[in-house]
Amino acid sequence: MSGTVTGNVFKSSGVIEATSASLNWSSAVITASTLTASAGNGYFINTTSNACTVTLPASPAIGDQIVFADYARTWATNNLIIDSNGNNFQGDPDTFTVDYSTAGQSLNIVYSDATKGWIPVSDDAVANVPVAPPTQRGIFAFGDTGSAVGMSNLMNSSGVIGNDVSAVGSAYHSVGATAYGSDKAIYAYGNTGSGITSKSNLVSNQGVVGSDVTGVGTAKTSPAAATYGTSGTALFGYGLSASTQVNETNKVSSAGVMATDTTGVGTNREALGAAAYGTGLAIFAFGNTGSDSGTNISNLVSNQGVVASDTSGVGTSRYAIAGISYGGDKAVFSGGYVSGVGTTAVTNKVSNTGVVASDTSGVGTVRYYLAASSYGGDKGAFAYGRQGGTRYNIKNLVSNTAVVSSDVTGVGTARSNLAGAGYSTSA
Repeated sequence: MSGTVTGNVFKSSGVIEATSASLNWSSAVITASTLTASAGNGYFINTTSNACTVTLPASPAIGDQIVFADYARTWATNNLIIDSNGNNFQGDPDTFTVDYSTAGQSLNIVYSDATKGWIPVSDDAVANVPVAPPTQRGIFAFGDTGSAVGMSNLMNSSGVIGNDVSAVGSAYHSVGATAYGSDKAIYAYGNTGSGITSKSNLVSNQGVVGSDVTGVGTAKTSPAAATYGTSGTALFGYGLSASTQVNETNKVSSAGVMATDTTGVGTNREALGAAAYGTGLAIFAFGNTGSDSGTNISNLVSNQGVVASDTSGVGTSRYAIAGISYGGDKAVFSGGYVSGVGTTAVTNKVSNTGVVASDTSGVGTVRYYLAASSYGGDKGAFAYGRQGGTRYNIKNLVSNTAVVSSDVTGVGTARSNLAGAGYSTSA
């Protein structure tokens, strides 16, 4: 046999075309390596353990129809192979090999005539993009009151922030934080007051902060972090290592395991913001490139955690900002410090395609080194932060259309250089 005909004509609907009234589905899932198919039947093909070669009828009649479905979404690993049994397949003779090698594919074929033979009326790859339920609660933890602290404050699904919770693990500030595993959170990197660290602390789906976990990757302060993909993974990126801004990233598995450094992409910077957007995508934006020099560049992150090169900036260049998702698939950045000017409260929305919008006038007390966390599934809150020598515990709620509320009286210890993250899928 020579040549290969692959099933690469995919539609977006994932819907199998209408079948003949006489089509019958086999009650048994096919797990064998071979199958002799009969016209008028549908088959669930499970190739988890092995490929399956299907032999089509030797003497089909015009209009004969057969349907195959990828039962376990494993055709990409072990293919469905079609033996057209002496007849043509899409006009090609039986000397060709016909492989279907896309996970989640469905195949609906009908016999036309001796010239074209069997013709797929659909060979769709059926999308299966699991989207974890959005987090309902949030946590603000660690930070700087003039010295590093370790307390946390939980936020419920209505955006109400609770009182201080005693620390677990050693105190640090200038940390990064993000959700992971769909319902938990992780804090990592920062400054303990006696030096920078790469340690991390996991947060359970009940909001309990765990003890210190030995650090992985280069110690740094002021990184940003966000979720990516659809399986509970997350990414820390950028930051300040010793006296040098970096652009390296560290992936977090769905089990909360931090990976070693990945070579960086984009401009080195620290004190930037990050947030998820779209479906499984993330964005890093703004930051300090060194010597109190703010920027407005951004870097998009794929659903595989791959960071793209710099995107030209939009909005006021600044650093010490916070970013948060809203509305299910969009993001917004707020606050920060403008080099040579001072603190600002402007916001910049991010569309579900990762486009950063121009400035929107700020609401509430201007501050920098603030934190942000999602809540209620599609909303968020900016909280805490500082302006000059004054630290705050106020918050500003963000609606699911990115409307930022005026200041809400604070709860808990006023501080800056903390981080927030969503957790728990239960309200």
